[in-house]
Amino acid sequence: MKLPYSEGSVFAVPLRSGGFGIGLVARVAADDSGGVLGYFFGPRREAVPALESVSFLNPRQALRVVRFGDPFLLNGKWPILGMLKNWDRGMWPMPDFVRKDDLTKTAWRVRYSEENLTQAISEAPEPYDSVLERAAVFGAGAVELMLTKLLP
Repeated sequence: MKLPYSEGSVFAVPLRSGGFGIGLVARVAADDSGGVLGYFFGPRREAVPALESVSFLNPRQALRVVRFGDPFLLNGKWPILGMLKNWDRGMWPMPDFVRKDDLTKTAWRVRYSEENLTQAISEAPEPYDSVLERAAVFGAGAVELMLTKLLP
């Protein structure tokens, strides 16, 4: 199946309180699993913006960088605005994540494959109070809730 998005695609995420946040596809799982790495941005917008109005996206300004499932990109619930001009994969890195065991209060820094977003390629001890993003895969609805909380 041909996906309606690719690396560098910019999309709008409807917020549960109204308005929209912005996402950018930084990685797409090569195995057709529907896995995506996305960078997410504010501010909250009242309407779906034109691609030109968000062409300034910068990875350092992302509010969150998470792995997530793509059903809302596939079914059109999240409108795809188009491709970021001058897309350069190297400028949008795959971050490290943290896997925590809350019972033992231990944690590990996890690096995932650039091509297989579910394949951990390395793990190393990490402080339990690490500020790295959790090594989880968000559902599309969870992404909407996350952005709704971040963009009042």
